[in-house]
Amino acid sequence: MTKPYSAEGSGAAPLAGVRILDLSRVLAGPWCTMILGDLGAEVIKIENPDGGDDTRHWGPPFAGDAAAYFVCTNRNKKSVAVNFAQPQGQSIVRELAAKSDVIVENFKFGGLAKFGLDYATLSATNPALIYCSISGYGRHSPLAALPGYDFVVQAEGGLMAVTGETEGKPMKVGVAVADLYAGMSAVQAILAALIARDRDGTGQHIDMALFDCQLAMLANVGSAFLASGEEPRRYGNAHPTVVPYQAFDTADGPVVISVGNDSQFATFCNKVLGRPDIAVDVSFCTNTGRVRNRTALLALLEPLVSARPTAHWLSALRAAGVPTGEVRSVGAALSSTEAAARNMVQEVLHTSGETLSIVGSPLKLSRTPVVGPAAAPSLGQHTIMVLRDVLGYEEARIDKLRADGIINSFSKI
Repeated sequence: MTKPYSAEGSGAAPLAGVRILDLSRVLAGPWCTMILGDLGAEVIKIENPDGGDDTRHWGPPFAGDAAAYFVCTNRNKKSVAVNFAQPQGQSIVRELAAKSDVIVENFKFGGLAKFGLDYATLSATNPALIYCSISGYGRHSPLAALPGYDFVVQAEGGLMAVTGETEGKPMKVGVAVADLYAGMSAVQAILAALIARDRDGTGQHIDMALFDCQLAMLANVGSAFLASGEEPRRYGNAHPTVVPYQAFDTADGPVVISVGNDSQFATFCNKVLGRPDIAVDVSFCTNTGRVRNRTALLALLEPLVSARPTAHWLSALRAAGVPTGEVRSVGAALSSTEAAARNMVQEVLHTSGETLSIVGSPLKLSRTPVVGPAAAPSLGQHTIMVLRDVLGYEEARIDKLRADGIINSFSKI
């Protein structure tokens, strides 16, 4: 049995001592701040006392006191329930901003300015502040006022045009990849801004757009259009410019075969298929030929692969060094020996006393490992703690704010 991955380093997490004020909701912003929290930053998540982040209610299924959707993107955070539609609530958030290194927000354009929580206002008090705005189309765009939704951006950013079966309808990806990629890009920008601030002491505004990130995600597909002027088409589970690189039907299910170069193709034909004649055929011996003669090649390969079960192909292909993989369910992937070896499914204790299983961080640093996961917080779980320990509020002041409906707390800590 492979020993699960465990970082041996004892150094402080990379972002220990950095405070993030998280004004974001749903996915792109919370995904960004969760990664920062994994890296050791203190993440203070500001939520509306009346229900909190919308994704708390995006179930079933539920885990603990919130939807599994919320749980997946809010570990390692502190929840503070503040109504900043009220002046007293705005004052609390401004005080926290003055004591924070980074703010992450994904409100609609101008949405925070009316509360005095925009970059211009907050940076005037805290010039070292790094302020990251995540939106659908960016702050400098003719569509800046429109809300940003992953599904819409996948459609308008070209991804759906190249996703789906060859003769089928355009399809979105099964997870919100535009949101996730924007969140990860925001992490990169924030880390870069922190490095720049260490150099010159000054913060800056980061303008992160889902649409920009989706265009960048087009990668080779976008580059191919710019080079040729030809619209890429859908290839289902096949690759547009590498052949054979796709899913094949076996005798008992699908298998992915990824032949990445001419040498692998020769090995595939000679050692796995026992068909050296295909390997030396001038129509197929180079990748360029295989792309141009895709239909003819697949007409030869598909009957051969379908004659034997998946287990045979996995064994034979791996033994020959040809990349392959089974098509797993989500459950099979999460319960695989590989996931266990990498410690990718972990258990955390929720405030309810319930033990929850979560997907862990993929970041593996040997000397300064990510922090151990803490369960996604209950709404307002850390309100009192943050007001007391970060802002120095006395108990009477906290009680008055609660009585006035400015804050809420579901914990005595």
